[in-house]
Amino acid sequence: MSEDGITFERIRERAHEIWERNHRPEGFEVEFWLMAERELRAERARNAPKSAAQAQEDAACP
Repeated sequence: MSEDGITFERIRERAHEIWERNHRPEGFEVEFWLMAERELRAERARNAPKSAAQAQEDAACP
């Protein structure tokens, strides 16, 4: 498991999905792996609960 809690298995699955979406080209394993990591981290960031400071900032804005 990586430091952000995303498992090797989940990255592998996402990389495979990306590979299939791109018509299964050969020689792009590293690129698809890195794409998968970026996508999963972005999803995690979007779905993460806001910190107390962020919530206060949002509440202060009209």
